[in-house]
Amino acid sequence: MRYQGKITNWNDGKGYGFVEPNGGGDKSFVHIKSFDRANRRPVNGDIITYDLVQEKDGRYKAAKISFPRRVSLTSKGKRNDRKLGTLFTVGFWIFLVAVTYLGKLPIHVLAIYIVTSIIAFVAYALDKSAAKNGQWRIQESTLHLFAIIGGWPGAFYAQNKLRHKSSKSEFKSMFWFTVLINVGALSYFFTESGSDFVRSILSMLNL
Repeated sequence: MRYQGKITNWNDGKGYGFVEPNGGGDKSFVHIKSFDRANRRPVNGDIITYDLVQEKDGRYKAAKISFPRRVSLTSKGKRNDRKLGTLFTVGFWIFLVAVTYLGKLPIHVLAIYIVTSIIAFVAYALDKSAAKNGQWRIQESTLHLFAIIGGWPGAFYAQNKLRHKSSKSEFKSMFWFTVLINVGALSYFFTESGSDFVRSILSMLNL
């Protein structure tokens, strides 16, 4: 028999929570590994369908969990946000390559964005793997640090390619704030004082 209920007390760091059945009744345990082909991680308030399996201790846990197949205004909004984010990121890469080619940006700056983006993507992949296996997680502050120092394009790609951290509104808001800071810092480079400052740093590093 299939049941339907709402996710409560979800701990994304540990990958488990509870489901409260529609119509009332006792809560049942929910683990991230019990989801069937989920394309995103659950959050509190999500509606799910599931089977019930009784454990040896008599308690029940949800099994063969899935999200109802319906397209909501929220999911449409998320897709639109993703498209806008993709356009912005692609445009940013084109801009970086163009100004580097024209000699208006040191190639080392472009290299920093490439390297930190790769590092950020790997960090997201490791964190998602750790979440699935109940292992030690990478702190969100660390992921934001990678973004703010130039790895945000790789972080954005990881969020959408790996479906990791893409449904947490608070995390996404902070992520785009780090993007704003990074792009603002890059914009400062194109001022006379900013250009002199960056070039003096590169000179000190013999780059």
